Amino acid sequence: MANINLTDPRKRDAVVKAESISPRSRVRYVGPKGGASYTRKVLKSTVDHDYDSLLIEAKDDPEKLAQLLIESDIEVDKEVFGRFLWNVSRVYINEDEEVTYRIQQNEVIYTPEGKFKERRQRERAEANVDSDIPLSWTGKKVDKSEAIRRYVFSSKLQIVHINGLTYDFLYGMAKELAEPDSLMLLGGGKSGKEPLVFRRGSTAYRGFLEGRVKDDSYILLLHLSNTELKSPVVEKTEKPDSDKKKEKSATAKDKKSTKKVVAKKTRVTKKSSGVTKKAKEIAKKNSKGKKLTKKKAPAKSKKKPLKNNHLA
Repeated sequence: MANINLTDPRKRDAVVKAESISPRSRVRYVGPKGGASYTRKVLKSTVDHDYDSLLIEAKDDPEKLAQLLIESDIEVDKEVFGRFLWNVSRVYINEDEEVTYRIQQNEVIYTPEGKFKERRQRERAEANVDSDIPLSWTGKKVDKSEAIRRYVFSSKLQIVHINGLTYDFLYGMAKELAEPDSLMLLGGGKSGKEPLVFRRGSTAYRGFLEGRVKDDSYILLLHLSNTELKSPVVEKTEKPDSDKKKEKSATAKDKKSTKKVVAKKTRVTKKSSGVTKKAKEIAKKNSKGKKLTKKKAPAKSKKKPLKNNHLA
């Protein structure tokens, strides 16, 4: 377990342990006799038996090399191939397949769109997790739902206590983080904003602290991420000059046609207004020459009541 120097919100620091979390698999593989299975590294081939070396033996003639492979097993070393490998370390070789000791590692940077940006020499940052300057809380809280969509988490570590004092120290931190249901961003270095580096020259990570509490038990997880998801910027493609000229000519024609239509409408409205004025003047003259007479209603006939003539 690695040591980690950590501070809490009250600026108290303590050295605790960080252990990796490996989920237990419910599936178990066994051999033909029921024994437990295991993995081993096996030697597959050597440099003396690769294609380039065999081609030199065949005097750079691929057809001759194919015939040698059919007639004999020159590509297999029965004394070496199939051996189990122990305590293997990585080495770098040059074009002549010789081991090199002084190498320069470069980093290739790409944009969010996947395009090449720059190539630079790899920076070997010093470890800052277990140093004299403890990791501090940046005060930046990220909701769990947002963190899942924004960052790619490559691994996680569980922070554990080593004695009773560190138990109270970590329990208080987990309780404070469990209430808002969010992750706290950790930072290293003097500024408190640098990424976390566990070993010199290793990958730098952003550390997000998560806490959960249940009764007297707690769990404190450190989520590590070195990739942030960003949506690519959509670039506006410029149209060629020929298309631009066509658009300008079309807009100019539209403007001319609209001006003509408006002019015609205004002329028509002026003529119609003159016609209406003349009609009103004629109507006034006619009204002056003639006297208006009211028609009398027909008189109602009064019927006299019939007298009753008595016969004498």
